[in-house]
Amino acid sequence: MADGAPSRAAAGREVVLSLPFTGLWLARNSPARRVPSHGTDLMGERYAIDFVGVDERGRSAGHRDWRTLLATEPPDRFVGFGRPILAPGDGVVVAAHDGEPDHEARRSQLALVPYMFGQVGRIRQGVTAIAGNHVVIELAPGRAYAALVHLRAGSLRVAAGNRVTAGQQLAACGNSGNSTQPHVHLQVMDSADLSVARGVPMAFRHFRERPAGAAQFLIRQTGVPGESAIVEPLPAADVNH
Repeated sequence: MADGAPSRAAAGREVVLSLPFTGLWLARNSPARRVPSHGTDLMGERYAIDFVGVDERGRSAGHRDWRTLLATEPPDRFVGFGRPILAPGDGVVVAAHDGEPDHEARRSQLALVPYMFGQVGRIRQGVTAIAGNHVVIELAPGRAYAALVHLRAGSLRVAAGNRVTAGQQLAACGNSGNSTQPHVHLQVMDSADLSVARGVPMAFRHFRERPAGAAQFLIRQTGVPGESAIVEPLPAADVNH
């Protein structure tokens, strides 16, 4: 099997993928912490995971001011905004939606209050209000589909029907849809239709992970990052070492 091809892990039924980016990212809402990882089974989110781009100090944004505490912030203030988002496995694009705006980001508790009150309304609006700009890839015909959501407006490089390979750039990290700060949300599902899909377990291959509170990185050949761990894909030269 080619290294970029999605596979079923020998110890379980999860789909094993590559991390969809380069550089350092913080894992949030990890299924290693709880399932459903986002507190819901809606839209195939049962085993979903979020990744927030960070710098060498583990910060999602290097700048803080009064807006950080009291208001919203421009998304381009954040480290991850605009970073390339890559295909996590080989497959065929079955959906590619663009045109949703990148929202202002919200780290302030005050700014989060009205956002939370709008949650029910966004769910009622449907998939695009939640996922924003997104790409869905058929990994295994009729069985497994990967969705990458909250992508940057105008950044999609693929369209439905395109065949992609692991590591190919799909778009850029954004803050569209149901998102409070720039990040990429990744999930595997049993259907290409997010409105009816059920989540499928997944794991990742060949990465290093610094667990929350730890000083050193661990090498993981296969696994799911822990909550608040910082992860980075292994360089190709280190994969077999």
